[in-house]
Amino acid sequence: MTDDIDPDETDTHGGDWRTPADRARDIAQAKALQEQARKGGLRFEVFLPPGLAEWVLDFVERGVFVDPSEAVFVILGEHRDLEPHDDLRTEILKRSLDASINDPRPPIPLDEFEKKMAERMAQPRPEAALWRKNTYA
Repeated sequence: MTDDIDPDETDTHGGDWRTPADRARDIAQAKALQEQARKGGLRFEVFLPPGLAEWVLDFVERGVFVDPSEAVFVILGEHRDLEPHDDLRTEILKRSLDASINDPRPPIPLDEFEKKMAERMAQPRPEAALWRKNTYA
């Protein structure tokens, strides 16, 4: 399924910081796991930044999802369902961009933003919370 992927051409989201060697290694790992994943699924670790983590945990607190892994499972399924519908994905992107453009908060000058980001990156990152999956009888 992924035999025709060139690791140098896989940055579809404009933020791939990996080296070509790193991308090649990750693609090779995906290829190696395909058959077993097809049979038994795939487990992996996910880091969510604070805002997204709070959003997911709020769903769990309200009983929408049993735990964060169920939320990721459902949300990835919804994303997969939208994949063939370019018109809907384009509309969602357009609405997100429109919301950002129409944000009533005053804009932040680039130099101020860069300074704040540099300060934030220089600070030690707090330890992430860890969800422990319950085993149910």
